[in-house]
Amino acid sequence: MDIIIATSNQGKLREYKEMLEKYSVNCLSLKDINFNADIVEDGVSFKENSYIKAKAIADITNLPVIADDSGLSVDALNGLPGIYSARFSSLEHNDKANRVKLIDELHKLGLTESPAHFTCAITYINKGDVIQTEGYVYGKVIDQEIGTNGFGYDSMFIPEGYDITVGEIDEDSKNNISHRHNALIKLIEVLFK
Repeated sequence: MDIIIATSNQGKLREYKEMLEKYSVNCLSLKDINFNADIVEDGVSFKENSYIKAKAIADITNLPVIADDSGLSVDALNGLPGIYSARFSSLEHNDKANRVKLIDELHKLGLTESPAHFTCAITYINKGDVIQTEGYVYGKVIDQEIGTNGFGYDSMFIPEGYDITVGEIDEDSKNNISHRHNALIKLIEVLFK
């Protein structure tokens, strides 16, 4: 079965492929289907944004689609950056600027760390059927960057049970604890029960 994974990110695509290969799923990226239209994700939650993306692609391709939306929520910042994680600094997808702003916001509160969590919402659409799941990973953010693995806020996030940042964890271990992994496991349990 072909399923479109709504991403051009090769790391994310690889994670989906590894988890879905034993179910005879052929994962296609947006690049594989020559999809390059801009989709405005203007929802007010991770679930809404993943649905908007999945529906836009499903409507055009008539193939099953998996789309996700994810981000970091920091307790001390009342849940920010949240759905604005990729554009927290006002610069779309500028990871370094986003991390600098997060450190600055913590310092404004006199903090060097705060409890936080990553959320990933996944939407699967196939012929009008919709399944949505969410996954989380809890821990804390710190006011410095440590490690070069991963992307986004990984170098500032220490998961519960660890004393190192996600930026210091090898990719396989990260994938096994990630919010995307946790959301995808829930989707697999529904799709392939």
